[in-house]
Amino acid sequence: MISPALLALLRCPSCGSTELDNQSDAVVCRVCSITYPKRAGYIDLMPRGVDYDYVSKYVTEEEQLSEELDYRDLAPAVLAAGVRNRTTVRLLNLNKNDVCLDNACGNGKFAVWNAHLVKTMVGNDPATMFADVALAQIDLTQADSRNLPFDDNVFDKAFSLDVLEHFPIDVIDAYLAEQARVLKPGGQFLAMSNTREKSTLQPLVSLSRWIGKQFVKAGVYDFEREKLRKSDHIKALETWEDVLAAFERAGLKPVKVVFWNSVFTSFVEHVLMKLGEAWAGRSKPSTSSSKSVAISDGTDREIRARRRLRGSLDRKGGLYYFLMLVTWFMELDIWLFGSLRSGSYFIVVEKPRP
Repeated sequence: MISPALLALLRCPSCGSTELDNQSDAVVCRVCSITYPKRAGYIDLMPRGVDYDYVSKYVTEEEQLSEELDYRDLAPAVLAAGVRNRTTVRLLNLNKNDVCLDNACGNGKFAVWNAHLVKTMVGNDPATMFADVALAQIDLTQADSRNLPFDDNVFDKAFSLDVLEHFPIDVIDAYLAEQARVLKPGGQFLAMSNTREKSTLQPLVSLSRWIGKQFVKAGVYDFEREKLRKSDHIKALETWEDVLAAFERAGLKPVKVVFWNSVFTSFVEHVLMKLGEAWAGRSKPSTSSSKSVAISDGTDREIRARRRLRGSLDRKGGLYYFLMLVTWFMELDIWLFGSLRSGSYFIVVEKPRP
């Protein structure tokens, strides 16, 4: 979607000018004359003439990953994604007056789930693996977060889920500096990410992972798709002190912190959910599969299971309510252990007022 509200926020990512002409098929900068084409549901606002040392694999390997990550359809906000979403909404206190940015939004699921809570929701990502409903329902830009195509001081709220662990330090600094620039004074930004630290509850988490490994050894399921998703994790912010220092460099002040000790979550993700996926994906459809040879059998089975379960979830029957109960069970990790320092965290920071 490309709305007038989005167009009012933009500036040229190449020269920084806000003098833009909105044309039927493009946005054109009056100062540097660069044309940014409108695609099907988003605007290509990648900066021109910029070569970055670091480029995400989601950009360089987009064609392959678009098949393996099964991104086009969205399920309801359940399980770990549901915990992330509910915690984000609660900590940011999203409301109808907010202009909000999902910075590095992936397929746009969190932006879609929360668009009804805010005045304007914008999703931005350098890759274009946007879900179909995101293309239809929210404002989307294709842009690099080190050079955001938005004017200064335009967003009331912003969030970033599972993003910072992908970046080296210099990219994190550039990302946070740009995020600070586009926030209004007093505006808030939530980041959910993880460091390399272990919590005192790690033995309980490790127990669930050990149980999961036994099922992997028995050939019941595997974690190939999860390994693919996490294969470029750098975790350059290795400790909590590193996290605080990065936000301080960007001029952003921490106001809320919750840690995610995944005791219940680990059991669900490594055992319960994987057993369910193995059952739901146990047989192939009768029609011939169009699976790429690059996709492992385990990944193919998991995608097949998720597609089958997604249909039931959309109807909000018994399976939906069961998974909501499981989501609340997982959320106990936040409510019971949120003050106990661990690797995974939610942090809300604020841009100081003058």
